[in-house]
Amino acid sequence: MKAAVYDQYGPPDVVEIRDVPKPTPKAGEILIRVRAATVAAGDWRMRRPSPFLARLFNGLFRPKKVRVLGFELSGEVEAVGAGVSRFAVGDSVFAFTGFGFGAHAEYRCLQESGRDPQRDGMVAHKPTNLSHEEAAAVPVGALTAQYFLRKSGLAKGQSVLIYGASGSVGTFAVQLARAIGAEVTGVCSTANVDMVRGLGADHVIDYSKEEVGASGRVYDVVFDAVGKLSASKARSVLARGGRRESVRSSAKLEPGDLDLLRQLLEAGKVRPVIDRRFPLEEIVRAHAYVEAGHKKGNVVITMPAASGPG
Repeated sequence: MKAAVYDQYGPPDVVEIRDVPKPTPKAGEILIRVRAATVAAGDWRMRRPSPFLARLFNGLFRPKKVRVLGFELSGEVEAVGAGVSRFAVGDSVFAFTGFGFGAHAEYRCLQESGRDPQRDGMVAHKPTNLSHEEAAAVPVGALTAQYFLRKSGLAKGQSVLIYGASGSVGTFAVQLARAIGAEVTGVCSTANVDMVRGLGADHVIDYSKEEVGASGRVYDVVFDAVGKLSASKARSVLARGGRRESVRSSAKLEPGDLDLLRQLLEAGKVRPVIDRRFPLEEIVRAHAYVEAGHKKGNVVITMPAASGPG
């Protein structure tokens, strides 16, 4: 099968398309024929690596544990291991791959029900109203936004400021907050104001024209969806007793989180935002584009027809 592999840390062109062995599902696992994946910020940060601590996870001098990147995917179940009961051959699924990454390949094995979603990943039936490309653009951003909004205790009628509302996490945070019934203020650049408003934001702050806090408004929840809002600035716009959340912290996922998102997607309350699509053979270009830091929502990788064993 084809996969995007990297053997050394560095710029986008360290990633190469190669033939590698096709995996076989073990007991409790399903084999997914990947139709689409994404390149997320976590992928280029692992490739660089940035921060340096990524080397402690993946190898000090060169990548060892993870050599095929990719956090999220959508595809079809091609085979199942012994004991699998939730999925059958032919089912369309979408998934978060966990710390094992590996979505930038034509096939990926995942546990049907991992005990630790961060480590083992998480699989659910694909929303019936989404294409594979759309479904692949959901798990990482939506699961992250869902976790931090849930942790914040955001409730109907409360106000929330979402800093970085045009990114993968931010676009989902705007929609999920609206689904809760909160009053949403999104912060983004001029180019993304209309998009963020179209996602349901009640108010939009263009950070190139207005400083956060200039209006004097305060919020029940401040969610930094890109990890760039200073703690002092966030505190300055918090209402008394308000909560501040940031993607600088790690999200802790629950096994049923992806199924909950599927229900919201099928109900039309949430939708993914796709900026650009690249075929697998152009994944170096995709890495470069995402690393530049100006993407809107998600960047999708489309897979070629599966080529069989490597």
